[in-house]
Amino acid sequence: MFVDEVIVDVKAGNGGDGCTAFRREKYIPMGGPFGGNGGKGADIIFKVDLGLKTLLDLRYKKLIKGNKGANGLGSNKNGKNAENIIIKVPQGTTVTDMDTGLILADLTKENDEVVVAKGGRGGRGNTAFATATNPAPNFSENGEPGEERKLKVELKLLADVGFVGMPSVGKSTLISKISRAKPKIAAYHFTTLSPNLGVVKTKDNRVFVAADLPGLIEGASKGDGLGDQFLKHIERTRVIAHIIDMSAIEGRDPYEDYVKINKELEEFNPKILKKPQIIIANKMDMESAKENLKKFKEKVSDKVYEISAINGDGIPDVLCAIADKLDEEESYPIYEEDQFESHVLYKFKEEKPFEITKENNIYVVKGEKVEKLLRMTKFTDEGVRRFSNKLRKMGIDDKLKEMGIKEGDIVRILDFEFEFKE
Repeated sequence: MFVDEVIVDVKAGNGGDGCTAFRREKYIPMGGPFGGNGGKGADIIFKVDLGLKTLLDLRYKKLIKGNKGANGLGSNKNGKNAENIIIKVPQGTTVTDMDTGLILADLTKENDEVVVAKGGRGGRGNTAFATATNPAPNFSENGEPGEERKLKVELKLLADVGFVGMPSVGKSTLISKISRAKPKIAAYHFTTLSPNLGVVKTKDNRVFVAADLPGLIEGASKGDGLGDQFLKHIERTRVIAHIIDMSAIEGRDPYEDYVKINKELEEFNPKILKKPQIIIANKMDMESAKENLKKFKEKVSDKVYEISAINGDGIPDVLCAIADKLDEEESYPIYEEDQFESHVLYKFKEEKPFEITKENNIYVVKGEKVEKLLRMTKFTDEGVRRFSNKLRKMGIDDKLKEMGIKEGDIVRILDFEFEFKE
């Protein structure tokens, strides 16, 4: 089964919890804190595997979850890092964050890989919090939560040339003649239900990869027929081979077919029409083809290559013409830089760390920074004091007072509720 698009949830592993421990040995008085740090949680990594040709394996994985790092131990023993989860995907896979719409990666080369969800760092043990003023801290951290994302994973086939055209114009017949691809061929529309790739060799020994895409119809870019499922595969091709049934045996006008297909390509992605295009008039062995070709050439200025895919007539010349176009045309990225998620190393202006709203007389505090702080806090006596001090330094207390909070009012962060005290 050919699967080229899946939606999957990923949850990286949480970091291991830090340990609160003290050194207690007979001949070492006042041994001090001795708790180790937790290990890092598992990253979720997508990596190219050239042996895969479909996303079928991912179709049945609704949730990919990484393991938690090991907890820290006494004697200053750090927890073990969790082993990363590596998911193999085909070459040509694009990974998009569903919440932001930004592309995480476009995996087009052998061994390309991307971390789609980062594992949380391990929580610090109490040894890490020792200071001159507090040499024996009695608290440690929980591990940092791992990243969670909803991803759209798409496979866009890597081919040099894409064969496009209306149903039953002879695309599958042509690719079966010029390569070892074995597409299903029959006398009805939409015989081809998934793209077929074939390696083609010209008479002068040049080689390229061709993709036979399922037949397009008017409205394909909006979801009619099979077009919206497979139009994306043509985005990567460097040359478009537009195959037209010049015999008009099905009662369609060849020129109207040509215009309609180009319109669908443009509506799906205007960049596609900037690619070089070769027009191939197929079924020239039929009686009406010559007359139809004459009318077609009156409306189109580009060169038209005449072939009969079923007989093999004209095929060697058109393959050389395609190879010539490929020699001239460079490969360009299909995405702009601003479509990718940027990994900023430095932030010159820190984002707003929290937001407070009032709901049914409860003050609700939201924000990634404060929610992460809550999750990583162990609520021992010292842990509570440290958590309160952190909130105060972030300016949350001042903001709550500005909003009119009174002693005893309830403050909620995630599912936890606290009583406000001066």
